[in-house]
Amino acid sequence: MIDRPVRIGLQLQPQHMDYATIRRTASEAEDLGLDVLFNWDHFYPLSGEPDGLHFECWTMLAAWAESTSRVEIGALVACNSYRNPELLADMARTVDHISDGRLILGIGSGWFERDYTEYGYEFGTAGSRLDDLAVSLPRIESRWGKLNPPPTRRIPVLIGGGGEKKTLRLTAKHADIWHSFSDPSTLQRKLGILGQHCADIGRDPAEIEISVMGNTENRDEMYELGARLFTIHTGGPKPDLTDLRDFLAWRDKLNA
Repeated sequence: MIDRPVRIGLQLQPQHMDYATIRRTASEAEDLGLDVLFNWDHFYPLSGEPDGLHFECWTMLAAWAESTSRVEIGALVACNSYRNPELLADMARTVDHISDGRLILGIGSGWFERDYTEYGYEFGTAGSRLDDLAVSLPRIESRWGKLNPPPTRRIPVLIGGGGEKKTLRLTAKHADIWHSFSDPSTLQRKLGILGQHCADIGRDPAEIEISVMGNTENRDEMYELGARLFTIHTGGPKPDLTDLRDFLAWRDKLNA
């Protein structure tokens, strides 16, 4: 197993607050020592007032690329359905350059039906959306090899989700980071399945960083299972970084 340091992410959910608050919170989190700053890729709030304040993912990432200087940035996660894969590859490459090589391409198959219906995308089924993701990932990788200028680095790919037959197989083939929403017992089982998918294609599963949502009740157990990127979340109207401070102190103790 690759010995990785613990990293802390913050998903700053772009709902129910104005952009000045989002920008200020992002800067404060970076100043505290955050490792990765995420948003999400939706068009409407996922909680609270359904038609409350909300902002778009990738234009925000480009702004964060300019307004931050150290943290890695990305979506947790971008929806594969919303953009042509060649376009998404070009957008990611551009934000990669604006940020001087700090972008993570977080990507998933999509799930929030209102986004699809309101913006005119075909919702399909969970299976068809995963099949589309399987087609898109090689196209994204291929486009990165054709762009001029190319990305500043091999852009890390984070795949979010836990489907055992499709998502974990795609993770084994394409991902540098796997983000799981599992509890510890489920994570342990799915890590075994991911390991088998890696074995099937001759890849060392230790090459894949394990990412989970931060939870003070099980973080030590998740750490023992191999999780190294722990992401907590906050949103509007008044984002709260109390949990972030706690996780950063925990990280520093483990990494000392």
